[in-house]
Amino acid sequence: MSEPAALAERRDHVMLITLNRPEARNAVNAALTRAVGTALDEADADPSIRAVVLTGSGDKAFCAGADLKEVARGEFTTEGMKPHWGFAGCVTHPISKPVIAAVNGFALGGGTEIALWADLVVAAETASFGLPEVKRGIIAGAGGAFRLVRQLPAKVAMEILLTGDPVPAAEALRLGLINRVVPPDQVVPAALELAGRICANAPLSVQASKRIARGFSEDAAWARSTAEAELIMKSADAKEGPRAFAEKRAPVWEGR
Repeated sequence: MSEPAALAERRDHVMLITLNRPEARNAVNAALTRAVGTALDEADADPSIRAVVLTGSGDKAFCAGADLKEVARGEFTTEGMKPHWGFAGCVTHPISKPVIAAVNGFALGGGTEIALWADLVVAAETASFGLPEVKRGIIAGAGGAFRLVRQLPAKVAMEILLTGDPVPAAEALRLGLINRVVPPDQVVPAALELAGRICANAPLSVQASKRIARGFSEDAAWARSTAEAELIMKSADAKEGPRAFAEKRAPVWEGR
């Protein structure tokens, strides 16, 4: 039997969720989305869980974004998914428990969008972030296009968004995109330590504080993002980008 696409385990008052597709650099497919979404629902409903740590398996990648090979084959469906989950089961998930992304390797595209969704980020020295969707003929439609600009100075965010170039962990820390950088073998322990400090506080107070801090509505931004994504995904370039990636060649853009 194949391994689950994501694993969930309890560490005292913390739920540790591990993206478990190392052979695909933990790229997000339908199975991973269902597994993470289900685990987050369980964490939010369980009063004994006070924080969540989300990481990736292996030592190379936290998450390489969407599984473009599965997209190219037309296999990435929403069957069995709940409307409030969003990409990777999390980016629109309204969980009250604090979430710490333990970024153990590169986090590109959807991987960065997961980090932007998380409340706190602990990253390995070898980690990198970025939204390379424009290099694939698509857009950062899982929240990246508007969350990045809200979390960084506008000019800095626009350069990252429009070039699609990666940002090393040290630079991400300097910019304030993440909370701390640690040696690769300390990523999960450091995230669990940070989660433990949060769990030492009154859980209802922590959850209320998060809801207040996250209280602004993203409805308009999501509506615009969805509308733009629908248009882009109908374009010839949106088909060419994943196809070129799967065929390991440079894309030939048509601008239509």
